[in-house]
Amino acid sequence: MDWQQHIVVDPAVLAGKPVIKGTRLAVEFMLGLLAQGWSEAEILRNYPGLTREQILACMAYAQARLNEERVFATAG
Repeated sequence: MDWQQHIVVDPAVLAGKPVIKGTRLAVEFMLGLLAQGWSEAEILRNYPGLTREQILACMAYAQARLNEERVFATAG
């Protein structure tokens, strides 16, 4: 999944949060719907302008960001 085709970051849109291109729907919002148990079909029904690829791009974006995350142990 090439999330870069579907997800953009623009400081003028939602204070620079990553959003689905051409919308004001934040990746964070879409992931929240999925975390609440919304199905892909429910999201598409409630947001008819979206596509399956855009929903998958939100998940791919989150995965890419988490892949970059590093945790370092410190002496406690």
